[in-house]
Amino acid sequence: MRLSAAFAILPQFYLVFKVGLWPTILAICHTPSLLLQPHELSHIFMSPVWKLFGDGIDGNARTTKQKLITPHAYGVVLDIGAGHGHTINYLDHSRITKYVALEPNTHMHAELRRTASAAGYTESAGTLLILSCGAEHISTILSSIPPVDTLISILTICSVPSPQNTISGLITEVVKPGGQILFYEHCLSDRKDVGWWQAFWTPLQRVVFGGCSLDRPTQKWIEDVGGWVGGEGVWEMEEGMEEHLFGCRAGRFVKAG
Repeated sequence: MRLSAAFAILPQFYLVFKVGLWPTILAICHTPSLLLQPHELSHIFMSPVWKLFGDGIDGNARTTKQKLITPHAYGVVLDIGAGHGHTINYLDHSRITKYVALEPNTHMHAELRRTASAAGYTESAGTLLILSCGAEHISTILSSIPPVDTLISILTICSVPSPQNTISGLITEVVKPGGQILFYEHCLSDRKDVGWWQAFWTPLQRVVFGGCSLDRPTQKWIEDVGGWVGGEGVWEMEEGMEEHLFGCRAGRFVKAG
């Protein structure tokens, strides 16, 4: 792997600290007890960071997400790690009965709600539900909604705790029989040299980007859950991403009815 590619992550780390650190310091000065709430501090830090990076990250994957989400998502949709609601812009409104956004960072909810409203999804109409729990909280999700038709995961499984258990729980319990999972995740590279650098940077990446790990074989974990009867499976990696630390894989699996 070229060193220029291996160290291309450093300017991003600089921008993240530049954007997220000062609002976090101000929040601590205003409420010192936040020092005892690491998860809340991470959410405060990530809110301006995602405002800076979100649109660009979404734009880089637009073509893939148009092919993945727009023709396939239907019924009740659960979007885990919804962020500011970028996924909403890829939904075919005529095929969606309800959009459920899972976003544990409540500092993102206002922008998420605005994005949803602009696309015609509102809480007052019963077409929007925002949940503030994490994807790993299966029982909390099921206490709020019945099993869903479509589960969408966009750059989220990289940061959830106990990812294999979370993936299995979401698919077996939260997706209804005959439902589907659509995912777009950056995953551990098949190339050992790239994978080595992903593992090297992951400890710092987790601190800077709210627990995000670069070295998870997410696509394999999803496939290994089994019980699939349709879908396109795991898609080929986007051309030119073989040496990229954030190389992504997309896929669609349909669960047995």
